[in-house]
Amino acid sequence: MSRPVVAVVGRPNVGKSTLFNKLAGKRIAIVEDTPGVTRDRIYTEVEWLNKYFTLIDTGGIEPVSDDIILSQMRNQAQLAMEMAHVILFVVDAKAGLTPADKEIAQMLRKTKKPVLLVLNKVDKGKTPDTYYDFFEIGLGEPIMIAASTGLGIGDLLDEVIANFPEGADTEYTEDIVKVAIVGKPNAGKSSILNNILGEERVIVSPIAGTTRDAIDTYFEHGEDKYLLIDTAGVRRKSKITEDIERYSVIRSFTAIERSDVALMVIDATQGVTEQDTKVAGIVHEEGKGCVIVINKWDLVEKNNYTMNEYVKEIRNSFPFLLYAPILFVSAKTNQRMNKILETVKLVANEHAKRVTTGALNEVIGEAVLLNQPPSDKGKRLKIYYAAQTGVKPPNFTLFINDKELMHFSYQRYLENKIRENFGFEGTCIKFNYKQKERR
Repeated sequence: MSRPVVAVVGRPNVGKSTLFNKLAGKRIAIVEDTPGVTRDRIYTEVEWLNKYFTLIDTGGIEPVSDDIILSQMRNQAQLAMEMAHVILFVVDAKAGLTPADKEIAQMLRKTKKPVLLVLNKVDKGKTPDTYYDFFEIGLGEPIMIAASTGLGIGDLLDEVIANFPEGADTEYTEDIVKVAIVGKPNAGKSSILNNILGEERVIVSPIAGTTRDAIDTYFEHGEDKYLLIDTAGVRRKSKITEDIERYSVIRSFTAIERSDVALMVIDATQGVTEQDTKVAGIVHEEGKGCVIVINKWDLVEKNNYTMNEYVKEIRNSFPFLLYAPILFVSAKTNQRMNKILETVKLVANEHAKRVTTGALNEVIGEAVLLNQPPSDKGKRLKIYYAAQTGVKPPNFTLFINDKELMHFSYQRYLENKIRENFGFEGTCIKFNYKQKERR
C-alpha cells in the first residue's frame, strides 16, 4: 500500500500553515497573517514514532466564492480530501465556531475519511469558552493544540498514526529522485507538473506568481520514485513588493538546493532572460543535475533552422551548462512531454554515477599524453593520480605537484575527456586538487 497521506484543511487564517510547519519540523509553508496566503497544496514528509507519512497543507476553504483563485483553492482542498487517508480539520479557538466551519464540516463528513477536529490557538492549561460549541458539527471531541508553541502536537500525532489504514507503507525510502521545477513566473512550470502527473494537482492560471510556495509532490512512475518540487517563479527584485513574494524567491533557491535534478523551464515565446541566466547559474553552482525545458514550443513560428538557432542561443546564454540536455516541449499540446521523465531519470543516474579508479587514471593518463599539461617558468604541471571522491555531483580529486599550474583551460580539457569516456550527461563535474610534490 502507498505512503499514508494526511491533509490539513480549514477556512483561511486558522493556523493551518503554522501547524504544517510544526509537524514538518521546519518552516516550509509561508506563514503570514493574511487570509488566503497559502493557495496551493504543499507536501512534505513527516516522521512520528518511526512511522513516515506525507503531509499536505491546503489553501483555506471559502465554501462559496466566485473569485477565480478562491474557487480553485476550494477545488485543491477537495482534491486533498479525496487523496488523504486522514484529514486534520483546523478551527480557531479564539474566533469560535463560524458558519464557514459548519459548511466545511458538512463537506468533510461526506468524504467518509477519518477526520480529526483540531482546535488551534488554545492557551496552555485552559479550556477555551468556545470548546463545547464545536461538538455541534458532529466530528467528535476537539483535540486542543497551540501550533505556534507546540502545545498538544504529540497527542495529535498519536491520533494521526492511530487512524492510518491497515497495511499502509510507513517505512523510510531513500531511493527518491528529487526534481525541482524552476524558472521565471508564467513559463508553464505548474502546467508541466500537472501534465506529468496527469491531474490538476497545482493551481494553473494565467496570473504571474500564482504559485507562491514550493510544492512537494510524491510520484511513482513504474518502479521509479520521484519527489517533484514546483517552485514559485523567480521575479526581478524590483518587482517583489510583498514579503510573501520575497519568501517565494528564497523558496525557489532552496528548492534547487534540495533537489537532485533541476528542470529549467524557459518560455519559448520570450527566449532566455536575465532571470533565466541567474537561475541557471544557481543550478550549476549548487552542482545539480539539469534538464533545460523549452516550453510553449507550439506557439513559436518555425522553419528548418528554428530549433538549431534556439539551441545556439541557449548554449551562448548558458556556456556553463553545455552538459545539460535541451527538450522542446508543449505542456498544452503534450508535444514531447513523455521525454521529460525519461531524461530526468538519465540525468539522475549520471549525477550519481561512480567510475572505477583504474579506468579514471587510464583516461587521465591518455589525456596527458595527447596534450601536455601547462608549464610556468620551466616548471610543468604533473598529475600523479586521480580518484572519484564523491557523487551528486561527481567529484574528482587530482593529486598534482603545484595547484598554481592547473589552468582553467586544462581543467576543461580534462573534463571533456572524462565526459567523452564516461558520459555524465546533464550534470556538472567538480574538481579538487591535492598538492603533493614527488621527490
